[in-house]
Amino acid sequence: MKRLTIWMLGIATIAWLDANAQTDTKMDKFIADLMGKMTVEEKIGQLNLVTGGEAVTGSVVSTGVEAKIKAGEIGGIFSMSSPAKIRAAQELAVTQSRLGIPIIFGMDVIHGYKTMFPIPLGLAATWDMGLIRESARIAAVEASADGLNWTFSPMVDISRDPRWGRISEGSGEDTYLSSRIATEMVKGYQGEDLATNYTLMACVKHFALYGAAEAGRDYHTTDMSLHRMYNEYFPPYKAAIDAGAGTVMTSFNDINGVPATANRWLMTDVLRNQWGFKGMVVTDYTAINELIDHGLGDLQAVSALALKAGVHMDMVGEGYLTTLKKSLDEGKVAQAEIDEACRLILEAKYKLGLFEDPFRYCDEERAKNNILTTAHLAKAREIAGKSFVLLKNENNTLPLKKEGTVALIGPLSNTRANMPGTWSVSADLENTPSLLEGMQAALGDKVNIVQHLGANLLSDAAYQERATMFGRTIPRDGRPEDEIIAEALQVAASADVIVAALGESSEMSGESSSRTELGIPDTQKRLLEALLKTGKPVVLVLFTGRPLTLTWENEHVPAILNVWFGGTETGKAVADVLFGDVNPSGKLPATFPQNVGQIPLYYSAKNTGRPLADGAWFEKFRSNYLDVTNESLYPFGYGLSYTTFNYSDIQLDKNTMGADDKLTATITLSNTGNYDGEEVVQLYIRDLVGSVTRPVKELKGFQKVFLKKGESRDIRFEITVDDLKFYNNELEFVAEPGDFKLFIGTSSSDVKEAGFSLR
Repeated sequence: MKRLTIWMLGIATIAWLDANAQTDTKMDKFIADLMGKMTVEEKIGQLNLVTGGEAVTGSVVSTGVEAKIKAGEIGGIFSMSSPAKIRAAQELAVTQSRLGIPIIFGMDVIHGYKTMFPIPLGLAATWDMGLIRESARIAAVEASADGLNWTFSPMVDISRDPRWGRISEGSGEDTYLSSRIATEMVKGYQGEDLATNYTLMACVKHFALYGAAEAGRDYHTTDMSLHRMYNEYFPPYKAAIDAGAGTVMTSFNDINGVPATANRWLMTDVLRNQWGFKGMVVTDYTAINELIDHGLGDLQAVSALALKAGVHMDMVGEGYLTTLKKSLDEGKVAQAEIDEACRLILEAKYKLGLFEDPFRYCDEERAKNNILTTAHLAKAREIAGKSFVLLKNENNTLPLKKEGTVALIGPLSNTRANMPGTWSVSADLENTPSLLEGMQAALGDKVNIVQHLGANLLSDAAYQERATMFGRTIPRDGRPEDEIIAEALQVAASADVIVAALGESSEMSGESSSRTELGIPDTQKRLLEALLKTGKPVVLVLFTGRPLTLTWENEHVPAILNVWFGGTETGKAVADVLFGDVNPSGKLPATFPQNVGQIPLYYSAKNTGRPLADGAWFEKFRSNYLDVTNESLYPFGYGLSYTTFNYSDIQLDKNTMGADDKLTATITLSNTGNYDGEEVVQLYIRDLVGSVTRPVKELKGFQKVFLKKGESRDIRFEITVDDLKFYNNELEFVAEPGDFKLFIGTSSSDVKEAGFSLR
């Protein structure tokens, strides 16, 4: 029977390969025939991606779109939604352009479409790969129901500098965790068959190294060794490619002197030749035009550079549309380069089934029935609750009892528009419950909630305007600060407990939202100080899109719950956790520093030749600071629970492994507290001696485990030689024999330890 099963699986595999080969052959013939009919101008037209005018994310808006569609000068449109609008544009393309080539329609569907999930940094904090994939699947179902078939997601940029606002849009600082998430997001968006109308083609971005911009300033320079690129920053992009991502987006930054959008080594040598990527590459918003300010030439020159680098589609800038024919005539680009770009764009459309049915994504009944469904909202609430990270819970302040009066105070307490978080361009901001409204809906008449603004978001009105763009307004109170706080204290006087909703607005993180000071704004901090002086229990519900510096808050506030920006169901999910219906299980995907001066600070750093002794504050002539310890405030992987977990010592099934062996590490995890709960059990490895210096710890595995109170379970990890591999200075991916340390624990800094060797 076993042999028969294997034989049948083998036949099925051969049949699948044969079917795919036939599909590829059919596609190749179809596209070759089509391109044989196309003029040079029509081929160049396919390389042009324009904006439809909705949810614009840059400073340039496309014009003359209808005429260009008819002329065959547009290959794709983004930021246009609704089946009716997309059908109208598609009808122009297929009925009024000469060859009737359909258009691809995209949008920045980053962490949900209409049903919004936590910002990506918050999604990463769930450490739940199944839920992360499901969030992408729901986003694809909703966005495709509104006519879209392409998303500019996932963003997989590693970032270890929380000054950079777009850290909110990625999965944090760690290579392994980000790679796992990249895989799940691609599979969630694209599903099993791109040609069904419930899928979106994924676009992994931003290639590459965008999260390492100098000084945490958006669009800035990146300068990095190949060793660091391949070991720490490249893997999440490659994971997305290996998962089948259909497209790739270039990054804005220059890389070792060559901007990514003109970087042939990056776009062709690495992406295509080394990694085997077969899809198309699209620029970010006007990135070709921005090569001019990088100092690479005029629009004609930089457009030619981008094409020759291996960039196929020009987003909004129309450099390709307006200059490539001239460059072709002058011999500055080759016909084969234009043909290659056109072919890859047509292939993407073919794989989406658009040549078979250009209107397959334009079903208005689906739009009525598949968006903001009860099931989708319930899943959004569940995922939001699992993304929250309990940073502090002194004397079991949380969970709160469902009784009495709660004072909900702060500038984030009653703002609908800020709950979804940054990069929620399709969210219905008016119909998203505020924190107050969500808590009221979740708690009903069990708890009396009184609310007050308490403080302006920022004392500087101009700064607040910059921080609440795109309709994310928080009304300002023009009275003196002391007067506002005094009124808030009067409201709090009637309460049994105070919930302070403080932190960033949604647009204080995200694109073009870099910050040099990462604390809670001063006006909010003064409000918090006043609330603490009341003597009542205070819970800080922290809204943020990045790690903040919370040294004072950690010292003085009894309970801190980091809720990131939780999406559509933020308010209800916050109530679930605050009042104990959900036990928090989120873990930090990025290190929280004590202060900005420690940045960049991340757990997987390398030792120096003069490391500070464990537990020491300062030693002269050692690698440390005069004014603060080397330690983080909250380390990577950290997060508390309402219950407690105990880890046994690590048991290894062997102490030595060969290249073809696997090693099993086992710990017993026990829920020793009073609540059922989930724990993220984390596995780290250190290579003690290498041909190049190696990090002090690297995440190599994790499991999210649910245990009832009093329950224990053995948790096993299998380690293979692949877990020990890295890129050496010759960029060979190798595992070197020698000694290793293995760590298992509740965070990167709280672990059990064992040793083994590789023969």
